[in-house]
Amino acid sequence: MYKVYGDHRSGNCYKVKLMLHLLGLPYEWVDIDILGGDTQTPEFLAKNPNGKIPVLELEDGTCLWESNAILNFLADGTPYLPSEPRLRTQVLQWQFFEQYSHEPYIAVARFIQLYLNMPQERLKEYEDCQVRGKKALRVMERQLQLTPFLVGDQYSIADIALYAYTHVAHEGGFDLSAYPGIEAWLKRVQAQPGHVAM
Repeated sequence: MYKVYGDHRSGNCYKVKLMLHLLGLPYEWVDIDILGGDTQTPEFLAKNPNGKIPVLELEDGTCLWESNAILNFLADGTPYLPSEPRLRTQVLQWQFFEQYSHEPYIAVARFIQLYLNMPQERLKEYEDCQVRGKKALRVMERQLQLTPFLVGDQYSIADIALYAYTHVAHEGGFDLSAYPGIEAWLKRVQAQPGHVAM
């Protein structure tokens, strides 16, 4: 059985949880307190030397980290990861976009607001996240005005990767009502068989 080390409020950890539920795979969840320093213990660093969650521990003790890498591992050979090279590359394209142009702003704004309760010394960073996060949402909106899912007609790990923090973007101060394509997409993702809430 898989073992997941994570925080239930983390979008990156939720990606793994959602993927496991969609595939109907059993797993054990190990709660990790980020703010309490759980990711910096020698035991945890032996699992992920980068000291971050999520970590997926396989039955043989091998540990995989980086949420989108874990998604690719779990989805390999399933309909959630296309085998056709162009489509597979488009999935990767959205996963890279999520990590470089979306998560650093949508998730960080949420972290500052939800986890840290808007400390004065991070307000400037929060405001910057709003500007860049809205740019990322506009990129998604443009695609979702054209196709039902991020890579055409097929629900994939590209959608899972971006759903994780987009569906809780309001917790970081983002108003999704300005993005009707995204709002309709969120409903399509939630309607998928096996979907589970954060």
